[in-house]
Amino acid sequence: MLRRPRRTLLIVFAWTGIAPAGAAGQEPSRAAAYVPPLASLLHRPASELRTVVERVALDARDLSRRWPVDYSPGQLEALRGFYAAWQRRLGEVEFDKLSQDGKVDYLLLKNRLGHELSLLSRDEARFGEMRALLPFAGAVMDLHERQRRMETVVPASAARTVAQVAEQAGLAARGLDSAAGRPTRIVAYRAAAVVLSQRETLKRWYDFYSGYDPMFTWWARAPYEKASAGLQQYAKSLREKVVGIREGEDDPIIGDPIGRAALVEDLAYEMIPYSPEDLVKVAEREFAWCETEMLKASRAMGLGDDWRAAMEKVKTLHVEPGKQTDLVRDLAREAVAFIEQRNLVTIPPLAKDDWWMEMLSPAQQKVSPFFLGGSLIQVSYPTDAMAQEDKMMTMRGNNIHFSRATVQHELIPGHHLQWFMSDRYQPHRDLFSTPFWTEGWALYWEMQLWDASFPRSPEDRVGMLFWRMHRAARIIFSLRFHLGTMTPQEAIDLLVNRVGHERANATAEVRRSFNGSYPPLYQIAYMMGGLQFRALHQEMVRGGRVTDRAFHDAVLQSGTMPVEMVRALLTRQPLTANHAAQWKFAGPLP
Repeated sequence: MLRRPRRTLLIVFAWTGIAPAGAAGQEPSRAAAYVPPLASLLHRPASELRTVVERVALDARDLSRRWPVDYSPGQLEALRGFYAAWQRRLGEVEFDKLSQDGKVDYLLLKNRLGHELSLLSRDEARFGEMRALLPFAGAVMDLHERQRRMETVVPASAARTVAQVAEQAGLAARGLDSAAGRPTRIVAYRAAAVVLSQRETLKRWYDFYSGYDPMFTWWARAPYEKASAGLQQYAKSLREKVVGIREGEDDPIIGDPIGRAALVEDLAYEMIPYSPEDLVKVAEREFAWCETEMLKASRAMGLGDDWRAAMEKVKTLHVEPGKQTDLVRDLAREAVAFIEQRNLVTIPPLAKDDWWMEMLSPAQQKVSPFFLGGSLIQVSYPTDAMAQEDKMMTMRGNNIHFSRATVQHELIPGHHLQWFMSDRYQPHRDLFSTPFWTEGWALYWEMQLWDASFPRSPEDRVGMLFWRMHRAARIIFSLRFHLGTMTPQEAIDLLVNRVGHERANATAEVRRSFNGSYPPLYQIAYMMGGLQFRALHQEMVRGGRVTDRAFHDAVLQSGTMPVEMVRALLTRQPLTANHAAQWKFAGPLP
């Protein structure tokens, strides 16, 4: 998420010697509206563990900065020892004497510490699968660690070590010509990334001394240049000979499925008390609802049961090049007006003004063919240099009615509003950030707006249903991929045939899901988190406990965390130190 640099206007005025308008005790009315009533900020409930959570987050950040080389023994030892020590320290807390906020933070921190230790074990196992392909890794890690410990470098000895790295990289590259013992594509794809990362680590090590220590440069320059080139060539060989990536072509979608056991472990961390297979059933149920509604919209458009024809018609309803930013602006304002007229959630005046737009480059659109958002909304639309086919696919995929369902997801009441509020309320809970809260909140509002008749026409309904089907499909293809029962190509076909994606956009979506940096459960979090918030809204608002606005404000002011813990806070649920998720938010399974 990109953040706009903040500037303090008073500092600028003081530097230029110009007094700000209204400086004689009279603030401009628009700026005055940004300042909330003081009573709304005082006497807010505070968790007894807030300082503890903040300390863990800061120290973990600094440890990762001190030991930045992934898979290194130093990093593994430091982080494992740190998290285990905090587990012991947390055991000293008298849980029953904590407030509800304190109990929630206790459980969230306990959950996070255990999960971090599990991830370290998972990383250790992944590195074990790559170890034979990385014979030089230990030497590179050791050079880096010696430099971080500020040991005096011995140029001749360092040069010999770097020469050995070059030799080992060359031998490893030549070894790929033999079919015996050749790694799988997934392991090779992962190892190629590690090789390039090791090359960057070696460069930082070399640059630290080069030129500043003449004897170091005299000894180490030639071996370093050979090692750097050798690592580059070895990564290229892994990608070409094993993975099948050709120079100048888009990467094939390889992915790295984690398996059922790891999925179950990650679901427990997210406090989701369902198996992967059960979640696929829930997604199929939600998909079936979308298909029924899509047929209703198609009939209302005069196209009978041919929903694909309805989808095709909606895709042609796009603005001309150069006008997409105007559309985004108008759709954003429309969503804010709709919500405020119905008193659904508090929207601070500054939140309305503190967002802006930028355009996604053609290269970025290969991975993110639609909007990305927050305080900065990144807009996907054609440039003059794009191929004609790519231009049309981008406009079709970002048509007026598809966009109407996504602008509010990215801005208000979606990501921009939730990040604006989480920066100001319970920011220590950023340590417990989860896509089930972040993406689930934005998807929940798509559901709420549908129920509030935000779609004005059948074309609008088609646009909103496209995205809802898309999120259901994400659950199906991502879980089945990690379970080993669906290939990336089958995932692309699912998006094209059952959701109505353009094939290029479907390919970009699957590539983003499997080749990017998203954790395995990220793509299921949209709809599953949305269903959690919807179930909690049913319990709290439709159950008569609070108003819509009070409910939504309370969620935003609680901070980011698994939705099960949001529920525990809002319902004052009795908690124990060994709490386990049990909330069956999805109702009876199909």
